[in-house]
Amino acid sequence: MSKAKIAVIGAGLMGHGIAQVFALAGHEVTVSDTVMKNLDTLATRIAGNLRDLGEDESAVARVRPCIDVAEAVRGVDYVIEAVFEDLTLKQRLFAEIEAHVSADTILASNTSVIPISSIMAGLKRPERALGTHWWNPPFLVPLVEVIETEWTSPEAVAWTMDLHRAAGKQPAHVKKDVPGFIGNRLQHALWREAIALVEHGICDAATVDAVIKASFGRRLAVLGPLENADLVGTDLTLAVHNVVLPSIDSRPSASPYLQALVADGKLGFKSGEGFRKWSQEEQAALRTKLVAHLKAARDRENAK
Repeated sequence: MSKAKIAVIGAGLMGHGIAQVFALAGHEVTVSDTVMKNLDTLATRIAGNLRDLGEDESAVARVRPCIDVAEAVRGVDYVIEAVFEDLTLKQRLFAEIEAHVSADTILASNTSVIPISSIMAGLKRPERALGTHWWNPPFLVPLVEVIETEWTSPEAVAWTMDLHRAAGKQPAHVKKDVPGFIGNRLQHALWREAIALVEHGICDAATVDAVIKASFGRRLAVLGPLENADLVGTDLTLAVHNVVLPSIDSRPSASPYLQALVADGKLGFKSGEGFRKWSQEEQAALRTKLVAHLKAARDRENAK
């Protein structure tokens, strides 16, 4: 993969990390944001991340903040949008972007769950548009889901997969554009049942988390669910499913228990209480533990 010119729209939590990964891979990156504080602190945040990770801090010199979207995307090979999860906002933004890029510039959205087809439907050239869903923090989690729509060209998919692979990411090709793609569909299927267990008084929230972390959660990094099914046998998997699936929560809407938490202002870390109460010290400790775990996983992969 030759060096590309890349524009990132959005300099927040995800956007600055995505810019960091591409800059570290040697690409020139422009970053635009409507919030001046995000642009003013962009270089400091990226440099701090690189220093903390023991990586080349000079990469930050390849990142240039731009107030104007038109300036940021002009002449680039690839644009990735990483703004707030609002369909109308994203549609309006891509209409503006398309007016200022060349005919062969690839356009990507970093949405977590919104179907890419809904975001890109109004484009004049939707064949060059797709989704690239990064995971947080983007400089530590290797996966990037590359989502094609019914219009996306094979060439756009292949180029995007190569771009991310060369930047040290692990691209996964999502061949059909469905809400949540692959990772979030799997993750939230688990969360739905976890919430249902608490809602129905089977256990408390702390027990749910403890059971997962002390059992199959330990295997997940090296043994995916379908690998596990083959390991134990598809016949045993079928037998288990015939017993357990009828009793697993299958409501097509959010749990009333979750809705009540939100209505009562119990928003998790944001308010200090969600499924559990969280002191500032407990929040900081969990965040630190998570980052240390992800760093260790990255270092193990790099050592192979």
